[in-house]
Amino acid sequence: MNKPLTFALCLALMTGCGKNDEMKLQKIINMTQEQVWPLNIEAATAYWKGTTTGDPAEYEKYSAINMKITELFSNKETFEQLKEIKERGKVKDSLLQRQLTILYNSFLANQADTAVLNSIIKKSSALEQKYAEYRASFNGKSISDNEVEKILQTSLNNKELEGVWLAHKSIGDAVANDVVELVKLRNEVAKSLGFDNYHTMSLELSGQDPLEISALFDELDSLTRNTFAELKKEMDIAFSKKYRISQEELMPWHYQGRFFQESPQLYPVDLDGYYKGKNLEQLTSDFYKSIGLDVSKIMANSDLYEKPRKNQHAYCIDIDQNGDIRVLANISDNEQWMGTMLHEFGHGVYALGHDDPSNPYFLRNAAHTFTTEAVAQIFGRLSRNPVWMQKMLGLKDEEIEKISDNCNKSLKLQQLVFSRWVQVVYRFEREMYANPDQDLNSLWWNMVEKYQMLQKPAGRNSPDWASKIHLALYPCYYHNYQLGELFASQMHYYIVDKITKTGDYRNESYINNTEIGEWMSEKVFKAGMKYEWNDMIERATGEKLSAKYFAKQFVE
Repeated sequence: MNKPLTFALCLALMTGCGKNDEMKLQKIINMTQEQVWPLNIEAATAYWKGTTTGDPAEYEKYSAINMKITELFSNKETFEQLKEIKERGKVKDSLLQRQLTILYNSFLANQADTAVLNSIIKKSSALEQKYAEYRASFNGKSISDNEVEKILQTSLNNKELEGVWLAHKSIGDAVANDVVELVKLRNEVAKSLGFDNYHTMSLELSGQDPLEISALFDELDSLTRNTFAELKKEMDIAFSKKYRISQEELMPWHYQGRFFQESPQLYPVDLDGYYKGKNLEQLTSDFYKSIGLDVSKIMANSDLYEKPRKNQHAYCIDIDQNGDIRVLANISDNEQWMGTMLHEFGHGVYALGHDDPSNPYFLRNAAHTFTTEAVAQIFGRLSRNPVWMQKMLGLKDEEIEKISDNCNKSLKLQQLVFSRWVQVVYRFEREMYANPDQDLNSLWWNMVEKYQMLQKPAGRNSPDWASKIHLALYPCYYHNYQLGELFASQMHYYIVDKITKTGDYRNESYINNTEIGEWMSEKVFKAGMKYEWNDMIERATGEKLSAKYFAKQFVE
């Protein structure tokens, strides 16, 4: 008789303890939300104003607000309460469990010396401004990144190519010491919290196992190495003829980009020509509308053209987690910017979806940073899709027949070139955080030579790695672009197999199929952070993340 009563009593106590923890957790969530939400809005607004105008006051404001947010998440008493609740493991409500995980990791990341955290914020903000305002000096005048790219893509003058490439790389000398200082400060924070370094901490707190990610990149290296090497030989033969030099004389500035992260013009199809004079805003809006996703509000709030002192890159920002989504771009009427517009507005539609009021505030985000990249990438690829181009640009059948094969080759080349570039960034960053005092200039070129198969310029010993803004300001993020490409291919195969059922994996354009938008909205966007990323992917596509679809699409 006693045993059942004792068991029932224990069960009641356990249930009561669980309910008590859930109530405590909800109070912490409410309190933190009330404090952090308005600060996040202020910070996002200041960042937007700073990057669109170059106003130093906005960067300073952004920095100051981030220090307030850091102070909030540094609260040791709140962290200890979260830690106790987490360790007891009595919270059973799934939405509360997810919010507990997210809040715990956010507080854990800030349980370091506040002075160090504030120093990181100040130095990051100052560095952001340096990158935003920097213009390469070439032939006696300042030129934008778009102008650098144009010269690299169109010039046949070897001296001019070398000169403009070197001019762009000069930013590395201006920022390298600042970047290394930031790396060391980030490592100081990570080690104080029990991690090997900041790279390890960043991956683990975002729900990624560093060993698994490295193993995945090893697998991708193995999958892509030989095919890329064959394509690289094609490039070398073509560029040797184009620039009238031997293959041994080819240098990084001959591959038509600042970093060799975009595919060069290898095949006889002038993709840029098809977008010349086209309204990229209208094309973007019309496409998304055709699949049932309305971007008109995002478009109205965005800043899309070049201005003095404006950030020269592109990004999408969620100002308030309540539907105010904006895109910064610097549109030029070419294929690269068409792809960028489709990409950034892909981020935008994802944000509109996860900002659903039914989602708790701390779950109004993508399941993982790479899942929003995947949505952006699956749409960004369409700027080279021949059927998409035909339908959106009104091209004739005979024109499409003429360019179709080369369009698909171009997309394959782009994916492989980018995949090899990400290998460089991921591995360099991992090693830089493991030992920031090593010879980073040599480390960078060792990676470039191995994975991109580019030749290091003779005697070159400059911090070319620091010319890539992501390494400085968006640390330990870049590998997510490649994980996004894997998920994009997995979604693509699901769409073709389950929704459009065309069987056309090469040319499916999605246009005028609102079921695609509905599926993404329901299964990917609105889910927000309710589920761990691999759980969300399995719910959406029927299986966990796999590299096989990327290989099927671009390697096999």
